[in-house]
Amino acid sequence: MTTHAPVLEIRDLHVDFRLATGPVHAVRGVSLAAHAGETLAVVGESGSGKSATMLAALRLNPEPPCVYSGGEILLDGRDLLALPEKRLREVRGNDVAMVFQDPMTSLDPLQRVGNQVAEVLRTHRGASRAGARTEAVRALDEVGIPDPELRARQYPHELSGGLRQRVMIATALVGRPRVLIADEPTTALDVTVQRQILDLIAELRARHGMAVVLVTHDLGVVAETADRVVVMNAGRVVEHGTVAEVFETPRQQYTRDLLAATPRLEPTS
Repeated sequence: MTTHAPVLEIRDLHVDFRLATGPVHAVRGVSLAAHAGETLAVVGESGSGKSATMLAALRLNPEPPCVYSGGEILLDGRDLLALPEKRLREVRGNDVAMVFQDPMTSLDPLQRVGNQVAEVLRTHRGASRAGARTEAVRALDEVGIPDPELRARQYPHELSGGLRQRVMIATALVGRPRVLIADEPTTALDVTVQRQILDLIAELRARHGMAVVLVTHDLGVVAETADRVVVMNAGRVVEHGTVAEVFETPRQQYTRDLLAATPRLEPTS
């Protein structure tokens, strides 16, 4: 059992979206904690509130219509919901970084990928242009991109989906954040590349000792990569525990239904 203090802790979080058709209570009293050196999986079907919860960690839900109507998001005891935008920008990419499911919508199509990685260092570390570029190439190499010098000069559309996701991971990690939030990072990738990306995240977590929060609907991914799991439904946490506890002895019917819906390979007779 994890006993040390969490790096990132969400306490009784409430997130509403005030739409013309009426309020939507997307997150209803969610609490969870991420610890250094471990992977916490946040799982649930579409609409369960898992992405809205983790986007709230960096206040990335659009405001308006989003309103954070209650709770705390604590980074080393500091409430991120109470920070002014300028201070919050210092946290994003520096202390907490995020990888999204579709790098083509996250990467700037008009900027070379090396410049996009380097921008993190220039923004948060005050690095020189030349120094940031050198570190960007090193970061691309660390995430397994072949010929990183060449790739750094290319644009996102010149890369495969797997390489673009590696660029996103390099961009997230070049600032050495303490927490990496990965929101469905392999959804748009084929099965072989999915495995490579998940292995890469696990390797980098072990190397840098950071906390990883993996947002996913794929329980197969959770079983292979996570240490603990939080199950969400209708904006609430309905179950949590170690992966072994939740998979082997689920307490809630919703969790049992999710597990039953996970495809399994059965031997042919």
